[in-house]
Amino acid sequence: MNSNMAEQQAEFTKGQEPDPVTAGFQADANAQRLRFQKSEDMELVRLAAKLTREHSQHDGRIYWTDFLGSALLGYAAMLGAMLAGNIFLILAFGVVSVLALYRAGSFIHEISHMKKNSVRGFKWGWNLFIGVPLMMPSFMYEGVHNLHHNKTRYGTEKDPEYLPLALMKPWTVPLFVMVAALAPIALLLRYAVLTPLSFLIPPLRTIVVERYSGLVINPIFRRKMPEGEARRDWLLLEGATSLWAIGLISLTSLSIIPLGYFLTYLVILSVSVVINQVRTLVAHLWENEGEPMSVTAQYLDSVNVPPPATLPELWAPVGLRYHALHHLLPSIPYHELGKAHRKLVETLPSHSPYWAANYKGLPGLVTRLVKSTFGTHNV
Repeated sequence: MNSNMAEQQAEFTKGQEPDPVTAGFQADANAQRLRFQKSEDMELVRLAAKLTREHSQHDGRIYWTDFLGSALLGYAAMLGAMLAGNIFLILAFGVVSVLALYRAGSFIHEISHMKKNSVRGFKWGWNLFIGVPLMMPSFMYEGVHNLHHNKTRYGTEKDPEYLPLALMKPWTVPLFVMVAALAPIALLLRYAVLTPLSFLIPPLRTIVVERYSGLVINPIFRRKMPEGEARRDWLLLEGATSLWAIGLISLTSLSIIPLGYFLTYLVILSVSVVINQVRTLVAHLWENEGEPMSVTAQYLDSVNVPPPATLPELWAPVGLRYHALHHLLPSIPYHELGKAHRKLVETLPSHSPYWAANYKGLPGLVTRLVKSTFGTHNV
């Protein structure tokens, strides 16, 4: 590691907010992104391709252990919250349940990038324990998230997961988060009511498929029903989730499931979704105005929150703390991203744009976004 890079790394590890543009590169982060709007940093792209080969193997033991452990802890804590008679115990169990189920649910991101049988049976195991019970089956992300990684779609109106939030009105940021709190109600409506009705009313089916079958933030995005095996999986998972949602409502209305238990389930799910929505707020800088971007520019519009920060393991689990690196190397499984990051840090020179996407933590990123909505982009 050269001396300049060592000094930059030392500054970061002291806990200071890293300058979004490293010394010796450019003084302005926006100018830096414009520089690579169309062109690429070939050294970064070359090393990224090399790392993809060296860190692309999915370790099934890590996936199953991490996922099942998180799911088991989350449901056990949820049961504890339902049964506890003390408000402090309810809150304690609730926090544990939220964080554990949020981590288990975050594996939907990994599933969307997995090749078939990368981890045998994992997709169906995830749907059995998380996707169906939490009313977020994997088809809601599969076939959608991949479009976000399409080089010609990222940051454009064809990207289902992008909005220029930093360039929008200040009220859009809190509204973006608050809407997420209503997700459990929306999911119950989608699966308990709209799903069965949509199979009886073809025009409604078109609306359900296009607008209510993806975890997206772009309101103009319209989804298409897949074909073949993907269509079969979709219909199977949609049917199972519909039966689950109808069962929950029916059993609660008959008092077989106590109303308090049902509400606890909804609140835990709601808080988990809100945390994910906050994470989404800082996954990118959201400053692109719809123009196609190079891979380097897409990386610079994304965010890493690497060590020494520790809290990102809670609010950006399963590799999501390396979101910028993930856009550079989308095929790398979550358990290899930390290794890839360390290798890039040790290998790339101080003038590399890789340094520009590394940030200290959540507060500074949220502050940056909020200031951007007021027209001030400096933090």
